[in-house]
Amino acid sequence: MSTSPYGGRLPNGLGLSVEPRPGAGLVSVALTVAVGGDADPAGLHGTAHLVEHLMFPRAAASDGPDGGHVARVEGAGGVCNAETHRDHTVFHTTVPAGMLTEVLEWEARRLLTFAPTESVLRTETSVIAEEIRGAAAAGGVWEAALAALHPGGRDAFGTAAELAGATTADVDAFFRRHYRPDAMVLSVVGEADPDRVAASVDRFFAGLPTGPAPAPASASTPAPAPARTAAPATIRTAPLPSPVSGAALGHPLPDPVHDRSGYLARVVLAETLGRTRLPRLTRRDPRIVSALVTCGYHGQWLGGTAPDLLLAQFATAPGTGPQAAADGWREVLTELAEHPADPAEHRRALNALLLACHRRADSLTARSVSLGRAALLFPTAPGPDALPGDLARVTPAEVSAAARALLSGPCSVTELTAPTALTAPTGIGEKR
Repeated sequence: MSTSPYGGRLPNGLGLSVEPRPGAGLVSVALTVAVGGDADPAGLHGTAHLVEHLMFPRAAASDGPDGGHVARVEGAGGVCNAETHRDHTVFHTTVPAGMLTEVLEWEARRLLTFAPTESVLRTETSVIAEEIRGAAAAGGVWEAALAALHPGGRDAFGTAAELAGATTADVDAFFRRHYRPDAMVLSVVGEADPDRVAASVDRFFAGLPTGPAPAPASASTPAPAPARTAAPATIRTAPLPSPVSGAALGHPLPDPVHDRSGYLARVVLAETLGRTRLPRLTRRDPRIVSALVTCGYHGQWLGGTAPDLLLAQFATAPGTGPQAAADGWREVLTELAEHPADPAEHRRALNALLLACHRRADSLTARSVSLGRAALLFPTAPGPDALPGDLARVTPAEVSAAARALLSGPCSVTELTAPTALTAPTGIGEKR
């Protein structure tokens, strides 16, 4: 059995990455596709999300005694799931190592036989409509900040009313246009022989149809963040319901492809603020009950390309307007901008991030997803193994510079209103 990693592309363009881990007993397979919500056609917001769902159709009589894809995986003692992002979709499956060949065949089968029926389509649009309602109930804070800082930007969930009009022809055309082998990477991590995996993948996936690269989607493309001016642009959005009153403040992140060092400096900045500076703020300011800051799509830094966000969320005491949160946020940013973190504080933030990197590497599923994302989204950047070293090279001075950039750049402000406060908005959330 070969223990050397394999990376390359098959003759049909499908990317393949295999990372052997002898003795693991398990194997994880991730199929990453370079298409997400940004490619949704105009009037069909959520098509990428819908296609993701249609790759997991509910079992039908034609599936035979083993049921559909999920039933087959779970029947083999495994688990599978998928995520649709703004710029990619990833399907991941983890099973006992002895089932790898079967899983590869199943993965290829659902690509080769993609042909949803009208009844399956309607079932999945109903399921997605519930997910959309759930996301709205959760606040939609990240989505509001994205739309404010990047006009035209949309979440990948979709719009229930538009998806209700989707047809099998619509989703089939979308699938044929985007699910091409040259737009996919298959990553395998665990107890696997790279040579055997490559032979199996070549056999099962060789029949995937190829075609020309798709034309740009007719949906509006997110515009760049507002240009910096002498005074930072504060973009106020409509208020959002929340279990507790407060505010959310968003900032655009640098492009992780063209400004990786600037992006990682903000990752360290967010960790420093969340680990030490914001807790200090809540202790000294009774108006601020709690505060947290995340980097990347719902906290998944390096989980996508630009546009992406750094988001700070504050819960405030009853009767406190959102301005208190905005003032507190600028206060902690100014502190760090003017006085870099001391070595001990900086090291604690870095160590927490390095621990997160090591945990991702230890998880077969997370590792397979990371490899696929790196190959598709950041092909010119070093792979995931270079990330700990890149983070360790971020200096306190660079983190201070990142804080200054946030202070001088655009910022979205979204008031979060508790149920009892919905009838008495403060006015900070008026739409521009």
